[in-house]
Amino acid sequence: MEIQAPILITFIGYLALMIGIGFWAYRKTDTVDDYILGGRQMGPAVTALSVGASDMSGWLLLGLPGAVYLGGLGEAWIGFGLVFGAWLNWLFVAKRLRIYTQLADNALTLPDFFENRFHDSKGLLKVVAAITILLFFTFYTSSGMVGGAILFEKVFGLDYTLALLIGSVIIVAYTFVGGFFAVSWTDFFQGCLMLVALLIVPVAIFSEPKVQENLTQLDPAMLSFISDETTIIGLVSLLAWGLGYFGQPHILSRFMAIGSAKDIPVSRRIAMSWMVVSLIGALATGLAGTLYFADSALENPETVFIHLAHAAFNPWIGGILIAAILSAIMSTIDSQLLVCSSVITEDVYRKWIRPQASNKELMLVGRFGVIAIAIIAVIIALDPQSSVLSLVSYAWAGFGAAFGPVVILALFWQGYSRNGAVATIVIGAITVVVWKELSGGIFELYEIVPGFILATLAGVVVSKLSPANEQVSQSFNQFNESLKQHN
Repeated sequence: MEIQAPILITFIGYLALMIGIGFWAYRKTDTVDDYILGGRQMGPAVTALSVGASDMSGWLLLGLPGAVYLGGLGEAWIGFGLVFGAWLNWLFVAKRLRIYTQLADNALTLPDFFENRFHDSKGLLKVVAAITILLFFTFYTSSGMVGGAILFEKVFGLDYTLALLIGSVIIVAYTFVGGFFAVSWTDFFQGCLMLVALLIVPVAIFSEPKVQENLTQLDPAMLSFISDETTIIGLVSLLAWGLGYFGQPHILSRFMAIGSAKDIPVSRRIAMSWMVVSLIGALATGLAGTLYFADSALENPETVFIHLAHAAFNPWIGGILIAAILSAIMSTIDSQLLVCSSVITEDVYRKWIRPQASNKELMLVGRFGVIAIAIIAVIIALDPQSSVLSLVSYAWAGFGAAFGPVVILALFWQGYSRNGAVATIVIGAITVVVWKELSGGIFELYEIVPGFILATLAGVVVSKLSPANEQVSQSFNQFNESLKQHN
């Protein structure tokens, strides 16, 4: 793809805006509470688009259109599962988590919430949760790094490794400086840009005479949601992506940061509307790519959006649309880096190393934690053959199985115990890792399914054998009373 000055200028302007927001946020970040959760002052619209943008990532503009480009609308079942899972997460988890985390000694992170919810004075639950988050988020962040490298490689003709380093430095820069304020506000703008791009590109491509001619020759199987190759295991695996929402720390942290629990219904409507329209746009983009490139198959299916944007628009508009991919990538990586930074700061450094550390010291530790996690993620992403969708699916399953059942049981079941929570996280994480290494037959089932089921059973069984103490039960009753007051 030829490098054109308008595209380069557009990219530079976009990146300058993101970094500018980072420095603006820096001036509003005075305490570690501000750096990690924005002081719990985020509005409903910013929260909604921040959830959506940090959730969808480069998968929305790279992974999903690429999958549809190859396999047709049969890949849409992932989208159906995600929409249903996201809606349930907003409906049943968001409000309860916002209220309970504040009651639980103003918990700033999931491990912090788990420790306070179960009155775990020994800190075992916090350690297990923190290790799990750092493990899976490193892979998740790596998927974003791969997406960023693909973007810079294809658009500017850069070597993959150089493209990886440039993209990583840009994303780390504003996350390092601005913390949660920077991440949330950049996510808001990035979400808007992603939505516009996913509406404009497929509409423009389907208007092309070339595409309309090819439409009559399109294999009907590409338009079918069920094909001869569809299996029960495959269908369940695609729908099961929705289970992952209940355990994603970078999404749950948005629920914790919204200004008021009363804002959640408005935020939910905005978020779900954005999500449905964006997913339809991504599916349409994949189909448009199948028609437009019918006579010249793409080497890398995950670049279909990039090539369509370049083909259908002049360099100025194309540059803005391609910047939407960078938006998707940045919006997820910055959220993941911030969660890892929060865990290092709150759940490791302040808990075990320097309990008396000042706010200034904690923010410094958090910022350098961003750099440390980013370096490890870049090392994993150095393989140019890495697949965005593959890396995302592994990390998504890990979080969904390890934390999803814990969050649900902790918010809804009074009898859930500390030991039950530990068992849930450990069994969920181990099941995902082991299942992923197996292949063939039933093991083709997406690893989040057995992980979620076994983790839930482990939590229930262990809680029955090792019940919650009276202090934990009383705290849960206080939470229920507070919940009634908010209804």
